[in-house]
Amino acid sequence: MNHEPETTHLTGRIEKITYTSEETGYTVARLIVQGRKDPVTVVGNLISPVPGETLIMKGEWTKHPRFGEQFKILEYSGAAPESLPGIEKYLGSGLIKGIGPVMAQRIVKKFGKKTLDIIEKDTEKLSSVEGIGEKRIAVIRKAWDDQKEIRALMLFLHAYGIGTGYAVKIFRKYGNRAAAIMKENPYRLAVDISGIGFITADKIGAKLGFSKNAKERIESGIIYLLFTLSEEGHVYYPMSALTEQAAEMLGVGTDDIRKGIKAAETAGKIVIEDFDGDDEKKEDEKKGVFLAKYHYGETGVSALFGKIACSEKSFRNADPEKAIKWVQNQLSIVLAEKQADAVRKALSEKALIITGGPGTGKTTIINAIIRIYLRLNVRILLAAPTGRAAKRMNEATGFYARTIHRMLEYNPEKGGFKRNEKNPLECGLLVVDEASMIDTLLMFRMLKAVPPESVLILVGDVNQLPSVGAGNVLSDVIESKLIPVVTLTDIFRQAKESRIVINAHRINSGEMPIRKEDEKGSDFYFIEQDDPERIIEVIRELVSERIPRRFGFDPVDEIQVLTPMHRGALGSSSLNDVLQEALNPGEALLARGGKKYKIGDKVMQVRNNYDKDVFNGDIGRI
Repeated sequence: MNHEPETTHLTGRIEKITYTSEETGYTVARLIVQGRKDPVTVVGNLISPVPGETLIMKGEWTKHPRFGEQFKILEYSGAAPESLPGIEKYLGSGLIKGIGPVMAQRIVKKFGKKTLDIIEKDTEKLSSVEGIGEKRIAVIRKAWDDQKEIRALMLFLHAYGIGTGYAVKIFRKYGNRAAAIMKENPYRLAVDISGIGFITADKIGAKLGFSKNAKERIESGIIYLLFTLSEEGHVYYPMSALTEQAAEMLGVGTDDIRKGIKAAETAGKIVIEDFDGDDEKKEDEKKGVFLAKYHYGETGVSALFGKIACSEKSFRNADPEKAIKWVQNQLSIVLAEKQADAVRKALSEKALIITGGPGTGKTTIINAIIRIYLRLNVRILLAAPTGRAAKRMNEATGFYARTIHRMLEYNPEKGGFKRNEKNPLECGLLVVDEASMIDTLLMFRMLKAVPPESVLILVGDVNQLPSVGAGNVLSDVIESKLIPVVTLTDIFRQAKESRIVINAHRINSGEMPIRKEDEKGSDFYFIEQDDPERIIEVIRELVSERIPRRFGFDPVDEIQVLTPMHRGALGSSSLNDVLQEALNPGEALLARGGKKYKIGDKVMQVRNNYDKDVFNGDIGRI
């Protein structure tokens, strides 16, 4: 049985800083702890840790598979050292600008245990130490005061329930003015600090005495609500509905919300557009409210598609009929009329959408287009929204495909993509698969990086799952008729043998899927079962035994279980536990948030981490 680690307290003096990140504050350090023979390894987010400093910590003992026992810091406070060796190491660590190891030794030799009091209250006395003049005293005094500010900030943040990890982020963002900024407007945290949302900021605001109808609270709440709605896929929201929902969420009147919306618009945080000219509708019912970035992205996508579609190619046109004949010979295929039409348009148009359901030949068309453009000596880039989709594209075409994020080259230092209108992609043809999964902002950033002379081809199925982010871009662009579209409807012979493909098209047409009594040899099975415990057992058997034995699939890498729920006996959380035990038994090496993690576990990234070059949808093993 694996239990969550218990929190405990530990006090010790920093002996050595093994590693520390200036950006995040994440630190690995060795501590001398009274009563322990060997130094203790501690890990956690610390603000400017220094050797010699005493840490009073709350945390939990963990076991690292490589480095052994460690103490993970959840909260801490720092205290100045009291022993002479500790004071000397503390001062000589580089903490105080103007004092190095040699100077620290001289100061401690002169003032002994009163050293820190002298620096705190009577800095002028340092002039009696050899090598310290007025300029160095001023430098030392400022550095000491800065460190006091950091310590004071830590205490202030902990008092309002902000853990050390977020405290480090806040300090990096605001510096010594962090406490003052938070007192002035704690709701800035929800926007400025990744991981701190409106709800946390609102709790801090309440503790600081901000009223329910404080303008800072209302404005931040409106932005938070729009952000929450964007996570549900909305690029904008009707003003009337937004006003009602925000009033209910914040517990204030609609007049306060309207004032907040106006203030947010004036500040440039939101954009209001009039969509409906119907004079019988109330004013609020005619308007839509956008977060500014989505309005910018939405209008930008439209403008950029127009720009790409109207610009000239950088290479000569090929004769479509000759090209089709040539590629059919090269691939030993015969293109159906719709497929041939897609190839013609891919050669004549600057931008094109190819859409169709499963089994309609989209991959065949991509392969044909790629080979024709290669014959024309055109530089080609292939991309897809997720790592999984890029891998499938690579396997289907034999050509290298990347995620859109990797193709655009995220720059962690500047917080944006290196590829943009000033530094465009180097290609004459860009083919993007699974385009239905591209949200508004990603499409905008990608289009900015497409050189005007390049051809852009988007391939996707509008009936598949839309993007995780806001916007239903592929469907909207098709409906807008901004660029030509080829819609594939014919299911090809090989696909017709797949019951999955047939039933997917039937469901799209509003028909019930086909079920046969004798499903032997089929790829579509329906197992009727209404007992949750029995369903769990059937899933376990199917994944770990029956499907691998029948089809030769790897149970971890080639089988995926889908469920519409997170919670409950048949939710993803519960099924993950069951399948983990069946496919990867053994002791867990890490437990977090009620979850056990083991070496060999299959995991999926669910949020983009640009700093680590890992993106939503990337799948791997621990």
